Amino acid sequence: MLLVNVGTPDSPSVPDVRRYLSEFLNDARVIDLPWLWRKLLVNGIIVPFRAPKSAKIYRMLWTDQGSPLMLHGNALRDAVQNQLGPAYKVELAMRYQNPSLGSVLEGFRKLNLDRIIVVPLYPQYASASTGTVNQAVMEIVGQWWVIPEMRLISQFYDRPGFIEAFIERGKEYKHEEYDHVLFSFHGLPVRQVDKVYDDSLCESHDCEKEVTHTNHFCYKATCYETARRIAAGLGIEKDRYTVCFQSRLDKNWLEPFSDKVVEEKAKQGCKKLLVFSPAFVADCLETTIEIGHEYLEIFEKHGGKHLQLVESLNAHPLWVKTVVDLVRQG
Repeated sequence: MLLVNVGTPDSPSVPDVRRYLSEFLNDARVIDLPWLWRKLLVNGIIVPFRAPKSAKIYRMLWTDQGSPLMLHGNALRDAVQNQLGPAYKVELAMRYQNPSLGSVLEGFRKLNLDRIIVVPLYPQYASASTGTVNQAVMEIVGQWWVIPEMRLISQFYDRPGFIEAFIERGKEYKHEEYDHVLFSFHGLPVRQVDKVYDDSLCESHDCEKEVTHTNHFCYKATCYETARRIAAGLGIEKDRYTVCFQSRLDKNWLEPFSDKVVEEKAKQGCKKLLVFSPAFVADCLETTIEIGHEYLEIFEKHGGKHLQLVESLNAHPLWVKTVVDLVRQG
């Protein structure tokens, strides 16, 4: 069994962050522009200017044990291995940097496994996350002389155990004591969501309202459904929560933008915000720093008093059980 997350620099140094960003942003599924434009944009503009700034942020995030994403990933791997037992081999790989997909899969090849189950650790499908993991796995395994049975997990946002795990996290805070609740998901360019549909137009499929047979692989639709299920489980009324999208690079990304919603809520008089980030199963830069620090600063700047980030699933027992069930039950 292979657990895969996005990746992390080997260290918060500028050279290591530069290598990570270069590999990540040069992926054609992440920045879906023509090859030459992508190379010019990423290698000539984004990486040179962003690496030093990102390194400072990673230094804020880093612990004495290393990257939180790696620490949480290893803890999940060990817990899942413990529950599955010796009949299974569980490993963690990163789509970008280390431990690399190639090295971990090579270890699997040498074991002559009967079956490989790949679980990209992204609840909602997106081409830039799950899609790129599954493509890379198929390209590597496709070069083997002996290809074992393969199973690729595309998404699990609707798994009861996944939802229940976030509900349990949410119960650690009394949402009734907060003025509003945000469900902040990682953003995507609108054009990438549009590509899911034959008519190339997400906005014509009521993705904010329901998941159907036509939009069940639409990232926007599954994000809204994730929020609805968590909110229902916690008894959060519809008018007391907002679905929003963070980490945008330009204005042509999914809206509403999380940072703008945080600002607006503060200006409207909200003093306490509770924030879930259910696109992530492990706390990382986007949760701990972007929400926990940057959004808190925005909120306080415009009159808010307290912004509380709900901890991600990390190695929560219910989440571990959900991963185990993904393997055993299919």
